Amino acid sequence: MRTAFIETLTQTAEKDPRIMLLVGDLGFGVVTEFAKRFPDQFVNVGVAEQNMAGIATGLALSGKIVFTYSIANFPILRCLEQLRNDVCYHQANVVSVSVGCGFSYGALGMTHHGTEDIAIMRTLPHMTTIAPGDPIETRAATAETAKGIGPVFLRLGRAGEPVVHNHQVRWELGKAITVNEGSDVTLISTGAMLKTTVDAASALFEKGIKARVLSMHTLKPIDKKAILDAARETGGILTIEEHSHIGGLGGAVAEIIAEEAEKKVWFKRVALPSEFTRHVGNQDYLRGIYGLTVDGIVGNTIALLKRMD
Repeated sequence: MRTAFIETLTQTAEKDPRIMLLVGDLGFGVVTEFAKRFPDQFVNVGVAEQNMAGIATGLALSGKIVFTYSIANFPILRCLEQLRNDVCYHQANVVSVSVGCGFSYGALGMTHHGTEDIAIMRTLPHMTTIAPGDPIETRAATAETAKGIGPVFLRLGRAGEPVVHNHQVRWELGKAITVNEGSDVTLISTGAMLKTTVDAASALFEKGIKARVLSMHTLKPIDKKAILDAARETGGILTIEEHSHIGGLGGAVAEIIAEEAEKKVWFKRVALPSEFTRHVGNQDYLRGIYGLTVDGIVGNTIALLKRMD
């Protein structure tokens, strides 16, 4: 995803001198080419993320469209007050790009685990919250946010996420993408869990279960219509996210179902517990512990369908 992001941002910066990229003294394997080509549009602020948010706001209020770039929690939680008081309050064109969310940096411990970020960022006024599902969605999200749409949290995987969409999709801010059609149950995924969710739908199909799959790439504004259509047409919804079960995709979907669904909806969150993991390992290892796997999704889906019978 990060390669898709920087390639798209570079192409945009060629045409729009308002685009600026600020980094917190990292990512040079990714951003070096951008820095060489556009020295007047690039600033390394050092290991000073609070300062980075402040500089970004000043540049944005001077007419720039600013992308700040760092890993996991560094560009968002470390400077949360500045994002709230500076970026959001002034509705500045600042895109906070967080690379390596969830357990992407699993072996580095809880300081590098981005597992509460969606919940926190989507509560901020004016903060658009986006978590693309694959590189194709990442390119589209980057191009859209580069237009200058106000404060944005862009949540990306670390690297190596596969392309899920086998054809060009229509990506629209705030509109879910239907990856698979299905009438028995709906699986709603956000971020880099999309490939695992699609694979789980394929495994369910082999068991005679037709699962609709939605890529909910935008958490705020979220696609209420897609959620309510799924509630009405399939009756059961599972949300899948590499994030705490509190306040993320599952929380957002549950809010809509509770307030607006026309009938009873069977619902299940496949997510992380609200705790710091005591385990150490890479992303796949940690996902496996918490059931964020094909087998985990399939098992939870079958259990939900049994409750629905």
